[in-house]
Amino acid sequence: MGAGLPKQFLLLRGAPVLLHTLRRFAEPALAVAEIIVVLPADQLATWRALCAAHSVAIPHRLVAGGPTRWASVKAGLGALAGHAEGLVAVHDGVRPLVSTAVVARTYAAAAQHAAAAAAVAPKDSVRTLSQHGSSALNRSRLRLMQTPQTFEIDLLRRAYAMPELPTFTDDASVVDDLCRVELVEGDYRNLKITTPEDLLVAEALLNMEV
Repeated sequence: MGAGLPKQFLLLRGAPVLLHTLRRFAEPALAVAEIIVVLPADQLATWRALCAAHSVAIPHRLVAGGPTRWASVKAGLGALAGHAEGLVAVHDGVRPLVSTAVVARTYAAAAQHAAAAAAVAPKDSVRTLSQHGSSALNRSRLRLMQTPQTFEIDLLRRAYAMPELPTFTDDASVVDDLCRVELVEGDYRNLKITTPEDLLVAEALLNMEV
């Protein structure tokens, strides 16, 4: 982002990006039992200060993450040791526009199939690169992965009990060897804030929701 501040703490329409995300999962209609927020250890104090500054009253538990996404998800999962069963949704903190409908779809699909993830079809043509150049791919057979990715908690625990591999890019890829991941309809508005342009788009989309 080039902002000198972690992107989850940047202000989006007057509130930190992460707070917008937290509000989405705190929607009463979802009936989420517990929210775990995983952040790098050196960012926990910053988040606590932001919560105080913005009078955040949404119950959630803070957990220090690890050096990789995999390690951070494993740390968050460890904080749920008191839950013997149930469904757990893993979501990027910098996807603040996820809709209640998308979250609910992943929970419903995970309840039926044990593993589910939101995804959308690519809008652009896609090519694959090789030492011989590039070639076109059939985009109708491709999906762009989003979050939340939702699982039976025991399945996710078994997946994260295995060693970390370089091929793990999201939670679905961690679970792939144990269970087929059901893909559910995501939302193009469920963007991941990565660049300054994303922040502008997110603000425009939030303004449309008012």
